[in-house]
Amino acid sequence: MTSTGKRILQAISFAGLGLSIVPAFLVFGGLLSKEMYFHLMNVGMLMWFGTAVFWIRKDHLG
Repeated sequence: MTSTGKRILQAISFAGLGLSIVPAFLVFGGLLSKEMYFHLMNVGMLMWFGTAVFWIRKDHLG
């Protein structure tokens, strides 16, 4: 995998993590409905698990 490809996959992965974390605070603050939160969590999960497996290597996990 090229360095640019790895960076793109990492960006998508971290955007997925953001979609999993940020909406939780918005629901807590009453700015987002639970239904929208669940949809965003599913999209974030798919983005993370769909891209992180390609750039996380075993030696980076400790």
